[in-house]
Amino acid sequence: MIKTIKEIFATTRDLARVIPVTKAKLPDNDDFESMGLILEKTAEKYPDHTMIIFEGKEITWSEFNKQTNALGRAMLERGVKQGDGVAVIMENRIEMLVSIFALQKIGAIAGLVNPSLVGSQLAHCIRLTKSVKCFAGEEIANNVMELDNQIDLAPADIFWVADQRSSECPEGMEDIFSTLHRYETSNMTNVQSVRAGDTGFYIFTSGTTGLPKAARIGHRRLYSAGYGFSKIGVLAKPGDRMYLCLPLFHGTGFVCGVGSALFSGATMFLRRKFSATHFWKDIKDHNINIFFYVGELCRYLINQPECPEEKNNSLDRIFGNGLRPDIWDEFKSRFGIDRMCEFYGSSEGNISFLNALNKNKTIGMCAGNALLVKYDIENDEIIHDTEGKFIEAEFGEPGLLLGGVDDRYQFDGYTDDDASDKKILRNVKEQGDTWFNTGDLLKQIDVGFAFNIPHYQFVDRIGDTYRWRSENVSTNEVGEILNEHSQIEISNVYGVSVPGTEGKAGMAAVTLPKDCQFDIKSFSDYVVKNLPHFARPVFLRIQKAHETTGTFKLLKGDLKKQGYNPDLMGSDKLFVLMPKTELYLELNDEKYQSIVNASAGF
Repeated sequence: MIKTIKEIFATTRDLARVIPVTKAKLPDNDDFESMGLILEKTAEKYPDHTMIIFEGKEITWSEFNKQTNALGRAMLERGVKQGDGVAVIMENRIEMLVSIFALQKIGAIAGLVNPSLVGSQLAHCIRLTKSVKCFAGEEIANNVMELDNQIDLAPADIFWVADQRSSECPEGMEDIFSTLHRYETSNMTNVQSVRAGDTGFYIFTSGTTGLPKAARIGHRRLYSAGYGFSKIGVLAKPGDRMYLCLPLFHGTGFVCGVGSALFSGATMFLRRKFSATHFWKDIKDHNINIFFYVGELCRYLINQPECPEEKNNSLDRIFGNGLRPDIWDEFKSRFGIDRMCEFYGSSEGNISFLNALNKNKTIGMCAGNALLVKYDIENDEIIHDTEGKFIEAEFGEPGLLLGGVDDRYQFDGYTDDDASDKKILRNVKEQGDTWFNTGDLLKQIDVGFAFNIPHYQFVDRIGDTYRWRSENVSTNEVGEILNEHSQIEISNVYGVSVPGTEGKAGMAAVTLPKDCQFDIKSFSDYVVKNLPHFARPVFLRIQKAHETTGTFKLLKGDLKKQGYNPDLMGSDKLFVLMPKTELYLELNDEKYQSIVNASAGF
């Protein structure tokens, strides 16, 4: 429905900007084009522009480029070659990005590993990338050292990357950044042999089964996303200042945030982590005008009391995903945001959506071939007609999103070929076609005047993955780790809603061995040691027995419906891990009421 002439003009103007970018020719897989080369072009164009502001330090595009060249040469000298995998494990900071782009300069593959992982999960990620070396930040080096023989890396293969220098480089490891003054800083010829189709990164994603999978991210893929997000999403310019507090081992932080800066020459204000209390002071002090978000951060900001710094702030654009419709209008009006560019995509997916026309409460439109098919959520399966064919979801009806795979929208897959095959559907619309199964439910919505271009809204994830604290959590992965505890016979993990929060909190229904006296302190210590904070079940239910299907799959339907309501537990005991604590406590009525009225602090 057409509302105003202003809306027609705005949409027409935005569409005129979108069309050239969506039709732009991407580099072919065999073209010599890479992220390292894009960095060199940007550094040449904006040499003296500030690239990164971080904890009182500033570095220009030219200075950053020179550091990557020196580090690239240092790695070549130590035997790293094109095509090798190298794990990069550290918090958001300048050295992390230098490490990543130095690998791009020599054609190696950066394995972006979550620095909060420990134990078997950390070892799995390092092994999965077939890393010949590892960049271990000072802040997490002990976690790597504790892996011992779980990884095929000797101490000499681990580059210790100093942070605050509050500790010494561990014996046998190398403080590689301290050697960079010995190396040339001019651009390297190695970058000219890297092709667009080569894998540049491994970004980990939690699947519905097992441990994390490493998605292959090619240079062509990053080129497409970074260029598009920068030109028609963020509308980035060299003078912009971007607030980047999302973890850079994630696609949203790295592909969207760093990618947008890379293709524009804009400045990144980098923080290790998000802080709601420091956010508006940072924005004001550094005149920041672009914020990269996930929806949970927006909800945190909404829940903060008003402060003087938020008034007449410099933010005019935000870009991210997961901003739920229920807080969209309030966030936009309270903080005076002109452009709210929500997007949808995944590290391994072949298509993405972008709210390029600046419509409300939508993930926008898709330039690729998107298809929504009917899905039975209760039975967790695609619905087919009587002839066994897929059925398209109707307008406004949630459907499973499939992305058509073709020469332009390729599926690079995972390092595990079997895992890649499981994400592919064939013969969906016609014989011989290929589609990527996103595992997500979307629906088409009416956004008003938009030239009849379909717009969509995210609904939810399906299967055995839920999202908590801006992280995708695999229920099977968490369950497997819980099952290793000596007092757990079997665990059934699922997500449950918590009022006032985004996503779903983890809940584990566990059964104990016969005559076991459950030690809640021992279990709490085990969870804290072996699971990162976002994967720790918030609720724990002790069951007498577990129910399974005929094929021995754990039943979760009734458990999800009962949630953590004490009145529905029968004789089962119920525990909760309250915010900022490391010990499970019995969920009494007082705690339960604080959770349901959203005053518990989750």
